[in-house]
Amino acid sequence: MKALLLREIKSFFGSPIGYLVIAIFLLLNGLFLWVFPGDFNIPDSGFADMAPFFTLSPWIFIFLIPAVTMRSFSDEKKQGTIELLFTKPLSIWEIVNGKFFGAFIL
Repeated sequence: MKALLLREIKSFFGSPIGYLVIAIFLLLNGLFLWVFPGDFNIPDSGFADMAPFFTLSPWIFIFLIPAVTMRSFSDEKKQGTIELLFTKPLSIWEIVNGKFFGAFIL
């Protein structure tokens, strides 16, 4: 599972999609924390506080991490290496967890 996790990290940063996901995360956080009015807006609160960032980030991760994980499975299928991956002595859950934690660590 560790080899699969490291492979996912290398393939993530080896493509422009990885940097696009990071840019989307930063853009969404920046918009909610600085532009959109509401509870998360830092300038409207009158003092600098990191609590809105730590409240908002998990909600953004809820959508980004599964999207990156689904992309990794679709890339395996597109390249034709998913059959090779399933012949390894790993259970389905170990493969899914390896890909999920590879996306989660990013």
